[in-house]
Amino acid sequence: MSLVSTETIEPAKSVTAEPWYSRFFSFRSALTALFIVLAVMTVRARFNDPDLWWHLKLGQIVATTHHIPEFDTLSYTTGHHHVVPHEWLSQLLIYASYAAGGYSGLMFWECAFVSGILIAGFYLCQIYGGDVRTAFLGTLSLWAFGTVGYAIRPQLVGYLLLTFELILLHLGRTRNPRWLLLLPPLFAVWVNCHGSFWLGLGVLAVVAFTDATDLHIRGFAPAMGRSWSGRWLPWIFALSAAALFLNPNGLEQILYPFSIMLHSPINLGNVQEWRHLTVNDQRTWFFIAEVASFAALIFLRRAWLTLDESIVLAYTAFEAVRHERLLFPFGILAAPVLCRLLTAQQSNHQEDRQRPGLNAALIGVAFLVVWRVFPSGSSLRKQAEDASPVEATRFIQQHHLPGPILNNYDFGGYLIWAAPEYPVFVDGRADIFEWTGVLGTYGNWVMGRTPARGVLDAYHVNLCLLSPDAGVVPQIRKLPEWKQVYADAHALVFERVPVPAVR
Repeated sequence: MSLVSTETIEPAKSVTAEPWYSRFFSFRSALTALFIVLAVMTVRARFNDPDLWWHLKLGQIVATTHHIPEFDTLSYTTGHHHVVPHEWLSQLLIYASYAAGGYSGLMFWECAFVSGILIAGFYLCQIYGGDVRTAFLGTLSLWAFGTVGYAIRPQLVGYLLLTFELILLHLGRTRNPRWLLLLPPLFAVWVNCHGSFWLGLGVLAVVAFTDATDLHIRGFAPAMGRSWSGRWLPWIFALSAAALFLNPNGLEQILYPFSIMLHSPINLGNVQEWRHLTVNDQRTWFFIAEVASFAALIFLRRAWLTLDESIVLAYTAFEAVRHERLLFPFGILAAPVLCRLLTAQQSNHQEDRQRPGLNAALIGVAFLVVWRVFPSGSSLRKQAEDASPVEATRFIQQHHLPGPILNNYDFGGYLIWAAPEYPVFVDGRADIFEWTGVLGTYGNWVMGRTPARGVLDAYHVNLCLLSPDAGVVPQIRKLPEWKQVYADAHALVFERVPVPAVR
């Protein structure tokens, strides 16, 4: 089977020439500018993710040592456990933004990637549905689901690449198969950025299977792929799977996301973003409404899904119910399909009349708003102080309090970044701490389910940095050899002190 199609690729349709400014200041361009405003407005107060700091530190290590670490050197409890830095490229990008602009650089990174996801999603919805109005609505739904995960973390890189994959798949299946040649390089980058590459590979596998087999099942719409799609996609899938090995750890890095999912019950059962959907979350009701919309369009208005759409959406909807954080990729995958079904119901669709002057004014206002609402450096520092033990850490450093330190789980990332001279007890890298037994020990201790002194003595702890609402705090206050030496609204510091001998 030849990879190169012998069929004639349809040439692009000719369009009536129009002034350059009409194309540049189009209605689509104005809506794109509005999505940038929406992105900045959404994330301007989201400089508070505790995992940011250890991602930033690992990016710094890669940038300054020109080496990807293989063992944990940031904690003292894992015994230099072997690590697989499967997100090293994203972490390097995060650190590059900090090196270029400090806290403002990090916020620009977040705004850029959220804007990129919305803009790419808007384009995807347009080419999938063919109508700018429904594309606008579809992108709003994508934005709503994405609010579960807008943070300065590698997942934004992964989900942007997922959106790019869907664009390339659609262009390659419906317009020109050469677009598909960009998929293997995309996966070579993706495997070094975020574990969501497995979802992308699964989508590619489903599409390749349905197009190659050309199944016709009653109740499903015909596949979108042209006749060349079934010949190209199996080869593209094979090349994309092979491209995953372009990483520093080979098969171990490729399988690492499965290791986390299969061997991290404490992490998946207790960390909020891995929990199932709950009725007190507005996104849950939006999810129910979107699923109901699909059902109404399919069963009441006779708009059908293709087989590959049905498989992908059913799987991602099931996973989104199980894990809250997976609402984000569900939104990306569902938005273009919803747009296609909505567009199919429009009988009198007309092209938008271009008003370049009005559109230019909207774009100008949009960028003025972005400039005005982008958070200042002082605002970002305040957000960091409200979410992290900034002052408590400074107190520990200024008074040269002795370690080892036993820190709150959410405080570990900031300690890694701001006080690397104090190796942490635990931090957001839950996988290695769970696999070494530290996470379970810490969980029982911090909730007060085990005697406080036992863990403190076993690890020779001299210093505790805890949240005021930690369950173990009342126990520590009763221990004669422990003294509270610092307190603020966000953190408490306890120090081990000598107990006077009884005469």
